[in-house]
Amino acid sequence: MCSSCSFSHSLKLFLLLLSLPSFFSLPINAHDKKPHLNKTLQPNNMDPFELETLFKIMETVSSDRNWRLTNPTPCKPGSQWPGIECKQGVDNHVHVSRLDFGSNHFPSCKNTATFPSQIFNLPYLQSVFFYHCFTHTKTSLSIPPRISSASSLQQLSLRSNQALTGPIPPQISLLNSLQILTLSQNNLNGKIPDQLFTLTSLIHLDLSYNFLTGTIPNQVGMLRNLVGLDMSYNTLMGSIPPTIGQLGILQKLDLSSNLLTGSIPPTIEKLNLLVFIALSNNKLGGKFPKGLAKLNSLQYFLMDDNPMFIPLPFEFGRLLKLQELRLANSGYTGTIPQSFTQLKNLSTLSLQNNKLVGEIPVGLSGLSHIYHLNLSRNMLSGVVPFNSGFFNRLGRNLDLTGNPGLCLNGSEPLDSLKIGVGVCGKNNSPYMNKPLKKSQASPSHGFCLLFNLFNILGVWVIYLI
Repeated sequence: MCSSCSFSHSLKLFLLLLSLPSFFSLPINAHDKKPHLNKTLQPNNMDPFELETLFKIMETVSSDRNWRLTNPTPCKPGSQWPGIECKQGVDNHVHVSRLDFGSNHFPSCKNTATFPSQIFNLPYLQSVFFYHCFTHTKTSLSIPPRISSASSLQQLSLRSNQALTGPIPPQISLLNSLQILTLSQNNLNGKIPDQLFTLTSLIHLDLSYNFLTGTIPNQVGMLRNLVGLDMSYNTLMGSIPPTIGQLGILQKLDLSSNLLTGSIPPTIEKLNLLVFIALSNNKLGGKFPKGLAKLNSLQYFLMDDNPMFIPLPFEFGRLLKLQELRLANSGYTGTIPQSFTQLKNLSTLSLQNNKLVGEIPVGLSGLSHIYHLNLSRNMLSGVVPFNSGFFNRLGRNLDLTGNPGLCLNGSEPLDSLKIGVGVCGKNNSPYMNKPLKKSQASPSHGFCLLFNLFNILGVWVIYLI
């Protein structure tokens, strides 16, 4: 009797298990035939040390709530902490993989927040972001001299933290898995440590808008995987190291607004994947490298405000992908090269406040993509080769003021020619000594006839006297 009951009970249990959804079955990938990890996070399965480290970080940075009491399980589905991402590890523990502070919808940072060096104790942390977080209490980027678990960190981003001061610590070399390092818009100072350039996995390095001093180390050439390099808006001195040419897959180079001297190194011709280069507001001079035309991927060349005092290189006309060319305030001499008319993709050409002479190349009027053209404050002369359609398309984005020798073809409608130059006379020179200001309406045809008649009568009066 008992054995019969036991058999019946076992049969019912077996049938019940067959009818249940297969929660415990693991899907199989058809390619690698390996079971996937269960994506359902176990909220109470975080390593106690990692959990305690996370609580300490939150207490150091944020006062939005009492994280221990209100959210004792940070990775619990449905009530997961804002600004945190977790993942299931192969050890069946839940681990913190990302922390984000200061941005919208993430934990805010209290006035007394300081940089939490405990982040380097989270063994599975891959990305950490601090945006506008350290704003009142001075703090520094402190990295422990020994890091046993930070090798997993791939992205470290600290932006817009005006209370983050001090140098970049040489211990940053211990973060040997870093691919993205952003230390922009802080108050970091001192020299760039040579140890930084041992991080050969770096893809993007941004040290812009700080107070870094010294030179750009020659070791920068060691970062062979670098795609983006930004050291702009610091007080870096010396020359651009020739080792920059070793960054074979570099696409963005921004060294603008520093105190760099010397010339652009010839090795830059090796950067044939370069799309963007900005060297504005430095003290660079000398000739451009002969291999400039080899940068056939270049779309943006920004080099305003440098004491160049050389003729404009015709080689720029061979960079057929150029969209922006900015060479203002640099003392360039000679004429505008005819080769510039071949830049069919050009949208912006800024050559203002130089010492350019001669006529404006007629072919510039055929650049159908251009929307910003500034040739003001030079010594250009002759007839402006643009028609009313060109003027109407550019509008206020066209500036030819400050070129006393320029004049407009009188056959064009004068009401559209408010660009600061006079109307051509018989000798293709302005009929007035002073060019019109932008705010002045251009004279009508009737006024021109009256003005010429007055000149003729004036001559006869002088002759009769």
